[in-house]
Amino acid sequence: MKVAELFVKCLENEGVSTIFGVPGEENLDVMDALLGSSIRFITTRHEQGAAFMADVHGRLTGEAGVCLATLGPGATNLITGVADANLDRAPVVAIAGQASTNRLHKESHQVLDLVNMFAPITKYSAQILEPSIVTEVVRKAFKVAQAEKPGAAFIDLPENIAAMDAGDKLPLKAQKPMMPSPPLEKIRQAAALIAKAKSPIVLAGNGVIRARAHQALFSFARTLNIPVANTFMAKGVLSFSNPMSLGTVGLQSRDIVSCAFDNADVIICVGFDMVEYHPNLWHQDIKKKIIHIDMSPAEVDEYYILECGVVGDISIALNMLIEETNKVNQQAQQAVRNMIVAEMEVYANDTGFPIKPQKIVWDLRQALRPHDICISDVGAHKMWMARMFQAQLPNTCIISNGFASMGIAVPGAIGAKLIYPDRVVIAVTGDAGFLMNCQEIETAMRVQTPIIILVWNDSKYGLIEWKQLIHFGRDSNIDFKNPDFIKFAESFGAKGYRVKSAKDLIPTIRQAIKDNTVVIIDVPVDYRENMKLTEALKHITCPRETS
Repeated sequence: MKVAELFVKCLENEGVSTIFGVPGEENLDVMDALLGSSIRFITTRHEQGAAFMADVHGRLTGEAGVCLATLGPGATNLITGVADANLDRAPVVAIAGQASTNRLHKESHQVLDLVNMFAPITKYSAQILEPSIVTEVVRKAFKVAQAEKPGAAFIDLPENIAAMDAGDKLPLKAQKPMMPSPPLEKIRQAAALIAKAKSPIVLAGNGVIRARAHQALFSFARTLNIPVANTFMAKGVLSFSNPMSLGTVGLQSRDIVSCAFDNADVIICVGFDMVEYHPNLWHQDIKKKIIHIDMSPAEVDEYYILECGVVGDISIALNMLIEETNKVNQQAQQAVRNMIVAEMEVYANDTGFPIKPQKIVWDLRQALRPHDICISDVGAHKMWMARMFQAQLPNTCIISNGFASMGIAVPGAIGAKLIYPDRVVIAVTGDAGFLMNCQEIETAMRVQTPIIILVWNDSKYGLIEWKQLIHFGRDSNIDFKNPDFIKFAESFGAKGYRVKSAKDLIPTIRQAIKDNTVVIIDVPVDYRENMKLTEALKHITCPRETS
């Protein structure tokens, strides 16, 4: 048995069902070994697309997504997607072929030190230099990638090692540690703080979704009467229709939900990760008491000094707190929720064209079922989706906000559709982000993943224009020309529609769902609303506390 064959058996042993990637000369043996494997190889049109597909696979399943490239430029093309997975806490194992070991010591064609290149953007980066270590390297890569906080691992496999004899070695047993229960002493300390609080609030982060602890959070909020705000990456952790939900936090500027943080005396951070929403944006006075409940200890930060840290299984911690704590008698945050709900409903019947961002988000929600999935790209549209899309379930609105890389939506939607073929999956993207990985439409057509791509069209880098206008009152070099998106879709054998009025958006989305193929919907967007929002947020009047 060759090393490449043993390597593939190790991947099968880890439960890998799909690998995304691009074949190359230096991974020939691995590609050949995959022919006899249960693993499906999805050939992508760019390695970055492969990494993003693996990224979203990891987010949605909790199991490491796998991507593969050849050496040199193939490997460097993986970097953005791998970095995104690592900082967004999605388990991914990236694999790259490498030149033979007899030329790694000198200048040589396409040779780079990939292990050191990937080290800063992964939790584990290793090269297989001996057949005898294959099983250990693969097992460790998956173990580290999937352990809290999850992230990326990288394996470099030189072509001559891949072709060597592996003997009769077998994959190592795949094991997953159980998350320990939190100490009772810490639970009681947290319970005492909550009992004394006049206006506590929960800040729920992506860790709640990773831990599948949303039901425990629902029970905690309902039983103890404590409202919940969620980060961009934790949308749907508590259904927005739940009266305890305060929606999403994460804008760099003050928002309506900031009033709830102003009112709070105790902030219970559950599964919160600092890369999602830095504490200096919601704890500037450093006077509130912070309770940290997570599977990992808190990061050190001057704006995040804990009164109590509860480390362990999140669901167990929340259920234990329910038993140790009485219901909090407060009404202070209800007025804040009422303001948030009222603002979202204002644009339900707006007829302006180009269509306002608020209206696009509203109509998108109306056209989808609760369990359907939106994969948001990065840009001005991301701010509107994060702020206003009413997610009802976890992992139904995927937003990159740790690394926040443009280009994730289209390949990410393909990855999501492969996992959930019976759900509608929509890539919500700006025209700039769409063109960064639009070549993966061919992949979607070939592997028969009928995704919808909703392109917010303004022919510019809208988010950068927004920031430029805030800082300088003028824009600089943000304009570009777009292709005809309808003809572009048709050139791949996909379908395309251009929305021509506000009333057309919902029927167009519904028609795209019926088409059951890859569909691009071109939606002209009125981003004058960006600066209007900036001005409105400067003049928020918070409701007075009534408890």
